[in-house]
Amino acid sequence: MPCPSFLKDDAEQTTLALSAMLDTRCPAVPAPLLPAMRYALMAGGKRIRPTLLLACYRACGGEQTAMVMNAAMAVECVHTYSLIHDDLPCMDDDDWRRGMPSCHKRFDEATAVLAGDALQGLGFELLTQVQTASDTDLTLTLIHKLAIAIGGQGMVGGQVLDMQAEQQAIDNVLEVERIHIHKTGALIRYCCEAGAMLAGANEQQQQACSHYGAAVGLLFQITDDILDVTASTVETGKSAGKDAAQGKATYVSLLGLSEARRRAANMCENALDAAEQLGGNGDGLQQLAHYMLERRA
Repeated sequence: MPCPSFLKDDAEQTTLALSAMLDTRCPAVPAPLLPAMRYALMAGGKRIRPTLLLACYRACGGEQTAMVMNAAMAVECVHTYSLIHDDLPCMDDDDWRRGMPSCHKRFDEATAVLAGDALQGLGFELLTQVQTASDTDLTLTLIHKLAIAIGGQGMVGGQVLDMQAEQQAIDNVLEVERIHIHKTGALIRYCCEAGAMLAGANEQQQQACSHYGAAVGLLFQITDDILDVTASTVETGKSAGKDAAQGKATYVSLLGLSEARRRAANMCENALDAAEQLGGNGDGLQQLAHYMLERRA
């Protein structure tokens, strides 16, 4: 399936907003920190996470996407911080990201660590400035949920589990799923839930977006595992075959390519079912799920 047109539009608008936002930081953030932040943040990418937030916002009746752009930028800042740190020699040790040298290769390791730290803090700062979040309780809920999604109970905890798995002979796909529910899925699920909350969604809509986020979080990771063995470095923008080279336990290594594809299709169906609960407003989310299943990068 071709890339949905709104994904391209949302990615472009998010990128423009990020660039303008970084420009306002020029007087306050010293070099080389700001150039490293800009390098990583503006290196391209599909902007899936901010698009998921905006798509769920629209699916739940939100109409002023410009009003919630700070939230979309916040999750992209946090995601980019995680990529910088994930590529470090002490983590996954990858020299390439989004078709460009990783941040620690373009600058140096210390600058990359600090750029990631700064982007994480910037994400929380941006959340406090979401224009529709004038309700203090909503602002605090958004911040609280993001802290859980990316901390020890979520993304960072998943990274620890992933690193531990490299030292162990994991042969249980449930353990792989546990890693990625946290490492990849927690932030993706947050994006969907945050979009619903910002739109003032009712309970049914919130549940639908949460279930959708859980499904596409795993769908995204399974297709990542598949692309690691089927796509080139040029196509993915990162080192192809690295999971196998590092002995990582993945859906493909444990289940084989055919079964991994079947599981991805099942996760896509789960996402489609959740989006269907939103009626016609869920059409965009269904398009995104199909795109994630069939993506080539």
